Amino acid sequence: MSELKAVTQETFQSHVLESDLPVIVDFWADWCAPCHRVQPILEDLASDYAGKVRVAKVNVDEEIELAGRYGIRSMPTFLVIQAGQVVDQISGARPKAEFEARFAALANPNKGA
Repeated sequence: MSELKAVTQETFQSHVLESDLPVIVDFWADWCAPCHRVQPILEDLASDYAGKVRVAKVNVDEEIELAGRYGIRSMPTFLVIQAGQVVDQISGARPKAEFEARFAALANPNKGA
């Protein structure tokens, strides 16, 4: 079973950029109500897609430099990183179905091609 992994500037390189799996990085803040609303969705999907898609969390109040490096201006913001590169961005809280579609596409990149 996978869980959401809190990452810091020190662990971002190894856990996200060097990951052999696609990673959805959740840039969040404790004071952000929409961030808390999507938390259970991300937990469910991280478990459902364990071994296919990784989920990382970055607390923007604690990791100001990391948030700045990626131009994070609103919460929640989700970056999709594959092979060390940002390939997609999702801004704001979204319904579970939208997150599910993103996870499914990352887990099965050749499906429908």
